[in-house]
Amino acid sequence: MNRAALAAIGLAALAVAMSPAARSQQFGTTMTPLFAPVDLGADTSTLPQSERAALARIIEAARVMDALFLEQVWAGNPSLLLALQGDRTARTNAQLAFFLLNKGPWSRVEGNRPFVPGVPRKPEGAAYYPPDATREEIAAWIEGLSGEEREAATSFFTVVRRDPNGELRAVPYSMEYQGPLAVAAERLRAAADLTAEPTLARYLRTRAEAFASNEYYESDVAWMELEAAIEPTIGPYEVYEDEWFNYKAAFEAFVTIRDDAETTQLARFGAELQELEDNLPIDPAYRDPELGALAPIRVVNVLFTAGDANSGVQTAAFNLPNDERVIRDHGSKRVMLKNVQEAKFQRVLTPISALALPSSERGDIAFEAFFTHILMHELMHGLGPHSVALDGRETTVRQALRETYSTIEEAKADVSGLWALHYLIDKGVIDRSLERSIYTTFLASTFRSIRFGINEAHGRGVAIQLNTFLDAGAVTVGRDGRFRVDHARIRDAVEGLTSRLMTIQAQGDYEEANRLLETLGVVRPEVQRMLDRLGGVPIDIQPRYVTAERLATGF
Repeated sequence: MNRAALAAIGLAALAVAMSPAARSQQFGTTMTPLFAPVDLGADTSTLPQSERAALARIIEAARVMDALFLEQVWAGNPSLLLALQGDRTARTNAQLAFFLLNKGPWSRVEGNRPFVPGVPRKPEGAAYYPPDATREEIAAWIEGLSGEEREAATSFFTVVRRDPNGELRAVPYSMEYQGPLAVAAERLRAAADLTAEPTLARYLRTRAEAFASNEYYESDVAWMELEAAIEPTIGPYEVYEDEWFNYKAAFEAFVTIRDDAETTQLARFGAELQELEDNLPIDPAYRDPELGALAPIRVVNVLFTAGDANSGVQTAAFNLPNDERVIRDHGSKRVMLKNVQEAKFQRVLTPISALALPSSERGDIAFEAFFTHILMHELMHGLGPHSVALDGRETTVRQALRETYSTIEEAKADVSGLWALHYLIDKGVIDRSLERSIYTTFLASTFRSIRFGINEAHGRGVAIQLNTFLDAGAVTVGRDGRFRVDHARIRDAVEGLTSRLMTIQAQGDYEEANRLLETLGVVRPEVQRMLDRLGGVPIDIQPRYVTAERLATGF
């Protein structure tokens, strides 16, 4: 069927499925609600009418990303969505709600457990590759290519399809998803015509052009240079869904309002990045003597998310773009989703700390530590190795590490974020009162992240860190099963793991990355016992975008 029509159908279903009644349902065999319903929004009353009108058009464009991502996850998603819509029993209403939350019929926080009868296992290559292809076939085909053909095959912005003769070929997103992208582009151009903020108009127009040309560089730079109260991010970005190779980017959208006061307060961290890079605990040859010039930091409040950004666990912050060319030439931007982080801290992290930590440690749990470590995590994505010489050719860390890349990169950003925070405490950039708090709050947050599942990059990356700290005695387990930080040992353990992960990246050591995942990316018995205790705590939040709903209805 027409993909633009599919987008409209999917959004109509979303409006029904995310009603309060549907959100309160329990799904499948899960006896405890996995997600805590939370109203999210931001004050738009100070925006001129022209900007509010532009904002409504941007949200319309963002909604198209839901339909696109559904199609990227699994080719069977569109027909299953229609089937669920057509059978409106109480059970299928609940399945429909959970389907849209997970962007497919598999529970992302339960090891991709299917919750709709009759569906296959979640495809590890998603729908980026032919359904009859194997990972080995695709890998062999890519290895046989060179030059522009290899670049196209491994591009963020192509899918792999078979031609009429059964031969593999790369197809640009602009062709594969032409219909929905045209709809999204029209909405972005309409928003650009309405806004009075020139940098916002430039981003919207160049992103609309990228949807047709498949060339995203100029619009990524325009996004980096965006200076507006409205801070949208829309397009193909993260590669987690491609579990075969981490090559292909998933469509997503964040529509947010900038918090100017918080943004100004955090801007000072951007000036510290080159010094942090120059002092990374790795061989100096692996450091970058000249980072990209731009390193903007934005603190925002979320109005609406879609696609990969609203599938399962909610994003708390992000560091984009992922395109290594843009990072090399211009750096990257870090965006902190403050209202999302506050909701996660209150509804998930605080209850976890009451169960996982002894009472003597709970006083160290602080939102400031949680927020600042997430910021440093995103900053550290831009530091460390990004390219590597492998077998006589220059390539990226992402391509060298293939399916292990996302887990290694998330673990690296986490643990090096702790390293960087302590470095900045010693320098006086961050108050020393946070010294204990950053480690204790992080320890509580490890249980929050592992509950996402070790099939997921963030969850498995945290398992690597927690097991490393346990082996080093930097985290200990009491007789009551609760965990605590050994503050005399934690700093050395953090520095050692930072060095190990960044060296794997710098050397493009795929075999060592796999060994690390196999030995440390696991849930050990003492950790599992604690996870079992946390069964009554929601795994994450489920937003209801109240401001976006008001904008959609004209209020």
